[in-house]
Amino acid sequence: MLMLRILSVALLAAVLVPDRADAVRGKRRRGCCCAGRVPVWRGRPCDRQTGPANPAGAEAGATQNLFDGKTLAGWNIADKFSFANHGDVRVRNGRIELQAGSPATGIVWTGQPPRNDYQLSLEAMRTDGSDFFCGLTFPVGEEYCSLILGGWGGELVGLSNVDAMSANENETTAYEPFQQNRWYRVRLRVATGRIEVWIDQRQVIQLETAGRRFDVWWEQEPVRPLGIATWHTAAALRNIRLQRLASP
Repeated sequence: MLMLRILSVALLAAVLVPDRADAVRGKRRRGCCCAGRVPVWRGRPCDRQTGPANPAGAEAGATQNLFDGKTLAGWNIADKFSFANHGDVRVRNGRIELQAGSPATGIVWTGQPPRNDYQLSLEAMRTDGSDFFCGLTFPVGEEYCSLILGGWGGELVGLSNVDAMSANENETTAYEPFQQNRWYRVRLRVATGRIEVWIDQRQVIQLETAGRRFDVWWEQEPVRPLGIATWHTAAALRNIRLQRLASP
């Protein structure tokens, strides 16, 4: 009788208490690839979202933070064409760090940005290299364009492409003596029939869009509709925000 009781207790324990190894494996399966103090991504990060992914229907004046300062939530790492040999992408000290790629490293937002009447703002810094540290690709109606900061030798500013002309050969071409390891505040507005750009509160581009054609070089296609890229250059990004503006 005593033996039967012992066997009954053992069987009951086997049913009620799962195998410890299985429990640990289950806990790991529920984990997120964003775990860790300084995560480094070489592929696509997890798709964990911290807010609405589609501000296209947001009220005018509403501002959305596209970077939470802690993870790559809401962003994917570009990995096609020129981005196939991208550098490491990590989040550290409240900023996104893009290591130099061969030739490009970039991130693309997973949400759906508005096509017109919006403003993008961010801070960008070149940490190594001598080419563009902020290639911001954005929608212009049904087309796309890229704002280039620091291209063609490190100082060029401009839009690529306007009427099939790149940033170094159209009327938006300008030059800025960008310094290494210095933050630059960038603001881009697509509204009221024009594209406008400011660097540190100083307007550097104002282009009427009527009758103009916009596109991007094939190298920048993987970061459409909204993304940021570097070219043979390392950079840091922070305070990335999107604001929907009132239609005229």
